[in-house]
Amino acid sequence: MGSRIDQDTGSTLTSSLSIVIPVYNESQRIVQTLEDLLAYLDDTGIAGDIITVDDGSTDNTADLVDAKSKQDGRVRIVRLAHGGKARAVLSGLRQATGAFVGFMDADLATPLSTLSPTLSALQIGSDVVIASREGSGSSRLGEPWYRHAMGRVFNGIVRLTLLPSIQDSQCGFKFMTRAARDQILSKVRLYASDEVVDQPRVTAFDVELLYIARVLGLSVKIIPVTWRYGDQSKVNPIRDTLQNLEDVLKVWVNGRRGLYRS
Repeated sequence: MGSRIDQDTGSTLTSSLSIVIPVYNESQRIVQTLEDLLAYLDDTGIAGDIITVDDGSTDNTADLVDAKSKQDGRVRIVRLAHGGKARAVLSGLRQATGAFVGFMDADLATPLSTLSPTLSALQIGSDVVIASREGSGSSRLGEPWYRHAMGRVFNGIVRLTLLPSIQDSQCGFKFMTRAARDQILSKVRLYASDEVVDQPRVTAFDVELLYIARVLGLSVKIIPVTWRYGDQSKVNPIRDTLQNLEDVLKVWVNGRRGLYRS
């Protein structure tokens, strides 16, 4: 899984898989996360690189990643002013150069072992691959009941309005071909600005990405996973649920206006 030539651009792709990790004040675990991910790439032989996007951390997260990047060239740090997870992920995806690109959370709530079947699915023709915490073969470990209940209500709204066949649009593990990345990001309308915020912001940008993929006729493969709830979650159940509902409404309106079509 080494470098190859991109037939569309003629440029050399140095990695099969570019992995974006958005971080905000993750100094307690980011080094271990990177070491675990690098070890997994070594063990599986996946030629991957890791783009860690620091979303304006107020601790030394970025410095720790920078130090790790000097030890291993597969690690890169991108520093942004604090704009929220969506902007961090979108920025990282735009800068990714692998044949396949995507993002996962710093807490590794989705098992690293999900990377191998994800890469295999992309190599044999899937345009987008997402992890799912719902449906046959999936499970959630340690999640508070109220978080699960709120998530199911939210996803019910998403399925009713935008994504009828996707039971879990919010799992923080999504990958796609570089061609699909280019098509999808060219049509993104939410969180594309450089707005600076003063608090963690969890949004439904994932819904827009998946909705655009469906509008464009791209194939989406779903991989069921055993997902573990992180005890350092930055989600504010009330504030972020309201923000997510606002995002879904915006995507629905944009879709009705035909803004995501070619």
